[in-house]
Amino acid sequence: MRLLVFPLLAATLLVVPLGCQTDDSTSSPASDAGAGPTIPFDNEGQFVFIQDGDSLVTLDLEIAETDSARERGMMQREGFPNETSGMLFPFDAEEERSFWMANTPVALDLFFLDADSQIVHIARYARPNSPDPIPSQEPAQYVLETPAGFADRYGVLESDRARWRRTDS
Repeated sequence: MRLLVFPLLAATLLVVPLGCQTDDSTSSPASDAGAGPTIPFDNEGQFVFIQDGDSLVTLDLEIAETDSARERGMMQREGFPNETSGMLFPFDAEEERSFWMANTPVALDLFFLDADSQIVHIARYARPNSPDPIPSQEPAQYVLETPAGFADRYGVLESDRARWRRTDS
């Protein structure tokens, strides 16, 4: 048994320094994390915030309705096409939700909406690349992500309502 441990230990010692090498270029693992092709925004719908019965602002939507699209979300994207774009995460049922910002390089506002499309919680200015969970604080069936500051810029409040529709079909 000892004869097998020594070659494995020696091989590990030879491989580890190679993995820890640094070079003098300007590239770093953090800057390479977003390298590669840009993920395009797929305009699939419209989302309207409603305040006191009136339309407040309308957004173009990308809809993340598959498990893989929900897991990816805004990860490794540089942002939205404009300040009135967002990503909607519709779920089959209303329940406590939790999102995080790992591998998401842009700050976001997150809107948690119940089954009746009423905003139950707004998480403003979610910190980029944070592993900290962002809880809905109440059961939610829909989550909308927008550029950070959207809620403040347009005066969107908890208890406001919304409606959305698919436009790509």
